[in-house]
Amino acid sequence: MEFDFLQPLNNEVLKVIEGLSSQHLGSKIVLHTKEQFPDLNKIKIAIIGVLENRGDENAVADIDLSNIRKELYGLFPGNWDASIADLGDIHAGNSTSDTYFALKKVVSSLIKKKIIPIVIGGSQDLTYALYRAYDDLEQMVNLVSIDSKFDFGKEKEEISSDSYLTKIIIEEPNNLFNYCNIGYQTYYNSQEEIDLVEKLFFDGYRLGEVSNNIAIAEPVFRDADLVSVDLNSVKSSDSGNFTTFTPNGFNGKEICSLSRYAGISDKVSLFGIFNQNNSKQESVLIAQIIWYFIEGYHYRSKEYPFGNKENYLKYIIPLEEEELIFYKSNKTDRWWIEIPFISNGHNKLRRNTLLPCSYDEYLGACNQEVPERWWKAQRKNIV
Repeated sequence: MEFDFLQPLNNEVLKVIEGLSSQHLGSKIVLHTKEQFPDLNKIKIAIIGVLENRGDENAVADIDLSNIRKELYGLFPGNWDASIADLGDIHAGNSTSDTYFALKKVVSSLIKKKIIPIVIGGSQDLTYALYRAYDDLEQMVNLVSIDSKFDFGKEKEEISSDSYLTKIIIEEPNNLFNYCNIGYQTYYNSQEEIDLVEKLFFDGYRLGEVSNNIAIAEPVFRDADLVSVDLNSVKSSDSGNFTTFTPNGFNGKEICSLSRYAGISDKVSLFGIFNQNNSKQESVLIAQIIWYFIEGYHYRSKEYPFGNKENYLKYIIPLEEEELIFYKSNKTDRWWIEIPFISNGHNKLRRNTLLPCSYDEYLGACNQEVPERWWKAQRKNIV
């Protein structure tokens, strides 16, 4: 049984939860204890810890997620009705591949049950195991990473938190349809890596772009399956991480806003937070990031898969050589653009015929400007 990989919460955390009032979040979730395992038939969101950080050479010796749980469960929930469970921790295996295997099995089983896992790591190479969890689901995967780096490595380099993306791209079966990085900082990435992102028709948004207009990230999350957060993307003055000092990055408000965008997306089925440093200060921020993801989940509009077109306004924009078709939701005022489907043997791509976009991209099309993400998505359909 795949859930045998999960170890119950420790007594220290359970004791803190017992001392909370009935109004705190910790009193409203189902816990994995030595005596019982939650009934998953009643669960919508599952929190999982993974005590594996061998992929990060700068990591602290041992991972302790107790502070994160104490901070999270000491918060008050919003007007939430979804059942939440804490399924405990996956301990590090004899090798990192053992940990990947356990995490993949647990997460895959949860997604099949329509449960959204929130994974608290460890090092960010665990994103590779999360990506592999989709292998049994027979679908293409859109990966969004909130990160200051692209995390490319050499082809034969051992997988790590700084190189996991290369393994995702080159390894078969290749189910990656799109990768998008939100918040990269140019001086942390070689020009060769930046060019490679363009060559592969992937997307990247610089830190300054997103900080100046955080709403540009919303359509990206709306099209994501898996969201991976590297806490090093948050500046140290806001995260409290002075072990790996980061002078520039997202502030606390911005990273929580991005987390809420991920939660509100009807399509996101897996959320991971990685590269934490065990500090109590950073635990406060991580708890709030998780809180905002759950808050976003409760405001999902159920617009994916794309529903009855009677609920949308259709806009046709003629260009010189073709026409662009936009849809605007009457319910949420959100926008989509149609991608002409070209059969290339990948029937799994059929679900990508509607691409989330922004109102600004619609206005750009009215001025004969083709949205860059539309162009890249269409190129993926052709090649």
